[in-house]
Order: sequence, then structure tokens, then C-alpha cells
Amino acid sequence: MFAKKEKIINEIKNALIDIISETNGITISDTLELLAYHPELKCNPLVEKSLQEFRKLIAGFHNNEVDISTILSHPFSEAFFGFFKEFPLSYHEEHIHLTGSLSAEFIYPRLKKLLDGPDKKLYEDKIKQVYGEDSIPVTSVGDVDRLIRLKEGEQFKTYLKILYLSKLILTTKEAHVEAAYHMASELYDKYNVGKIRLKFTLSRSTGISDEQIPGLENLTEDDVVLGLYEGFMKFKAEKPFFNFILSPSFRKESNFFDQNAYDSKKEHFDEQVVSILDILKKYPFLKEVLSEVDTVGDERELYRKKHFMEMKSGLRRLQYQGFRIRSHHGETWKILRLGVQAVDNALNIWHIDTLEHGLSLGINPNYYFHRLFQRIMEMNQNQKPLDPKSFEYDEIMDMEWQDEEVRDKIVKGEKLTQKEQIKFLKTKFHTAREIEHYQHDVLNRMINKKVSLVALPSSNLKLTGAFPDYKDHPFSWWEKKGVSLGIGTDNYITLSTNYIQELLILLYSNPTSLKITKLLMVATKETRRPYISHLLWEMRKTIRGSEGALHQRPSQE
Repeated sequence: MFAKKEKIINEIKNALIDIISETNGITISDTLELLAYHPELKCNPLVEKSLQEFRKLIAGFHNNEVDISTILSHPFSEAFFGFFKEFPLSYHEEHIHLTGSLSAEFIYPRLKKLLDGPDKKLYEDKIKQVYGEDSIPVTSVGDVDRLIRLKEGEQFKTYLKILYLSKLILTTKEAHVEAAYHMASELYDKYNVGKIRLKFTLSRSTGISDEQIPGLENLTEDDVVLGLYEGFMKFKAEKPFFNFILSPSFRKESNFFDQNAYDSKKEHFDEQVVSILDILKKYPFLKEVLSEVDTVGDERELYRKKHFMEMKSGLRRLQYQGFRIRSHHGETWKILRLGVQAVDNALNIWHIDTLEHGLSLGINPNYYFHRLFQRIMEMNQNQKPLDPKSFEYDEIMDMEWQDEEVRDKIVKGEKLTQKEQIKFLKTKFHTAREIEHYQHDVLNRMINKKVSLVALPSSNLKLTGAFPDYKDHPFSWWEKKGVSLGIGTDNYITLSTNYIQELLILLYSNPTSLKITKLLMVATKETRRPYISHLLWEMRKTIRGSEGALHQRPSQE
């Protein structure tokens, strides 16, 4: 049965390569339609039936009748996966973190040594503090896998917490060497990723109890950087085309610094900047790969100008030394306006070169606020007050009300009259319009300044809840608007995804507009469209053989 399924998937993949090469990588929708007329497919009832089923599933996905997981588990998705895995150019993973991209198979044997050692109770207590009482004992790869993966319904705060387990084992230089090599080999062998832009923490010293790591006392910043460098270079010795960028990432939160050694966040950050520059002086061979920094963390309360001042002088110093600045912004927000404001300030104060996530610039304010209106009206008609801790409450309180009595009735759960509902509707309408203008002003400034944006579909959907489904992700809208784009997976193990799955999600999310060739160009960073076409044809020749092809390539003369 398994062999039969594999045979069908391989037949589909070969047929896909035929069609994609002959049509120069058009949209998924058009590709599948043309595939229905493929001569070999018409002679294979099983594959033909599978194609019809797959086309219906994609249509159902866009009618909210089918979940993306159903599509991704279909034989056609497995065939598309094979196509992307075998594409001759490898992909650029533009946004991946060290801690959430180490497999349970890698973590468990190293964690077991700690749990079997003299400090067993210390480690078990820390694990229980972060993951809960039922997280202990950890006795298998499966136990680790359960802890490091985000569960359905869990969001950003939980996500940041569950990255903790891998941090426990990253306390030596050798551990970083092994982690980098493991990551590079896994990503290339399984997902055809040949360039990695790695986000990692230079210093994990913090005043946040849940983030404190036992055993960090002897780990230096040099150890972290050199360990990752040596691990990646070890893989590069095996695969010379492989490349990587080391991107030290600094937590934005004001209390994330070594409070025992420094009086302020600014003081600690400035010292880390000095450390980076000292590392480059000591090890000049790192200059090619250590040339940018990133800022990460929960930004919901970090949007005002004053929130950006602690790190401003340090980032400016790095810029004058040739560093590029990337920043996680527009990923999460207290209210949408502040999500846009956070990106605005990152552009104006930190002068970032790349925006990571940037989702607040992709949300449709008219849809966002009308759904807010619908939810709140449903609560109001049931005379249910707003929870002061909810984002619905925060959004309502941020609106400019002509009649604050209407706002107060909504907050208290007092039923609105028909006339008051219209007042609410108008307030919502003008709020959406103003934020849409602000959003477009910031996005256009980004485009004019050639600030690139990295899209992370699974991370954006699972961690923010800011848009309903994958098909609502703004990747295609950004692409049409002319934004310079990259694609990343964030913490792919934690989020139960991978690079090729992200490509498939993007294609299925916009099957009628996003072209396969365009996606390949974004993913590989290859801008020569004719060369992509040539490589597609080479794939076809490899599968078919130059004499055995159904149709000969048209003459280029």
C-alpha cells in the first residue's frame, strides 16, 4: 500500500514538473487546470481522481470549508513538496531562531545528561517552573517533543516560554558547534535550504525568572559566536555552496538585562555592542558573517518613542561600523494603531534595514475593525460587559468618540439602541480609515527607503490571531505593492512547520495570483527570471531525459 502511494506521488510530481516547466511557473490554479489535460494523467484514473479531489480541496479552503492541514496532507501536496525539494537552487531561510529550531532528537540526549547529573533537582524545578508540574519526568524524545511544540490555541507568551528547554543545553561552545551543524544539515537535507540567517541570543542574562538558565556562568559571548561559526563552517566544508549569516538578537523588553551587573537596560546593551565590536577585532574572519543585529521579544507595550531610546545609541554605533539593523516589529500589538506606530518608530529612530514580521502593515483595517464591531455588538446584545483586560476593550477606548456615552454603554454591557449602534458603526468606520492611511504611509516609506520585509505565515497566524486564516496573510498584497520580500519559518520545530511547507501555504493561500516562478525567485533570491525558467526545464530533462520527453523544448534560435 505504501509503495503504491509513493508511486502515485512520484507520477504526480513528474507531471507537475512537466507542466510547470512548460508554462514557466504560472499560478497553482492554472497549473492544476492544465494538469487535468496532461496526456499521461488522462490515462491514469487514480491520479486524475486525486487531482479533481485536490482542486476541490483548494476551493473549499477558500470557502472556509477545508482546513489547510487537510490540503497539506494530500498526495498532491506531497508531490509539490518533492518538486520544491528537488529544485536545483537552494532556498534562503531569512528568519530562523536557534532555540526553536532544534529537534527533540537533538535536545533529548543532551538534556538527559543534565537530568541524570548532580543538579537533577535544579533542572527539574526550572522545567516545572516554565512548563508546569506535569512536565516532569522527561524520559524520552517524545516527552521533549511534546514540551517544545506550541499547542493549538496557545499564543505568543506561551511561545516565548517553551523555547526554554533548548536553552538549557546551549551552555557551552561545543553545544553551539553541534547545534549549528545539526541545524544546517537538517534544513538542507530535508528542505533544500542552503542559506541560513540565524537569530541567536548573544547574552541570556536576565532579570526574568522564567528565562534564567543554570550553567551560563562559564559561557562567554565569544563562545556563542565562535561555536555557531565553527558548526556552520563544518557543514560548509561538506557543502561548499552553503552560506550563513549570524544575526545576534537582543530582547527589547526593558527588564531583559543582567540586573546584577548593570543598572539599566541601556548600560547592558551598550556593553554588548562593545563586545560584538571586540569580537570582530579579535576574529576579523567573522566580518563576512557577523554583519547585522536584530531585536526581538514581546512588543505589545513597546511602541512609544521613549521605548526605542534605550537601544538607539548602541544601534547607531553598530551602523557606523557597517552593521545592518533588522527588527521584529508589527508582530504583536496591544491595538492595531500601536502596532503600526511601533514599525513607524523602528524606521524613524533605529533606521532599520529589514522589518521582520511587519504584520501590522498587512492587516486590512476595514476588515479588522468591522469584525471587532460584529463581535462587540454580539456581546452588547447579550448585555455582556467588556473585559478591561481584553483587546476589544483597548481598541474601543482608543477610538475617537463623538458620543462617549455610547462607548461607556458598550463597556458596561448596556444594550445599544438602533441610533446608538449607527454611532458606533460610524466611529468604527472613521477609526479604520485613519489607521489605513497611517498604515499605507508607513509602508510606502518602507518601500521608498528599500527596507525589506520578511514574511512568516505560520508564525503570524499561530502567534497573533490577527487574521482569520492563512489565505488572509498579506504576502501577495505586499508582493503586488512592490515590497522587497523574504521568507522565514521563525522557530520551525516549535511551530510544527518547515520552509517548504511555508512555500506551499503561500501558494495555496493565493492560488489565482501568486506565480510559482515568482515564489521561487523570492525563496532563492535569484532575480534572473530566464535562469529560473532554464532550471525548471533542466528539472524536466532530468526526469524525462532529453529524448524521452513528451514535447521537445521550443527552439531559442
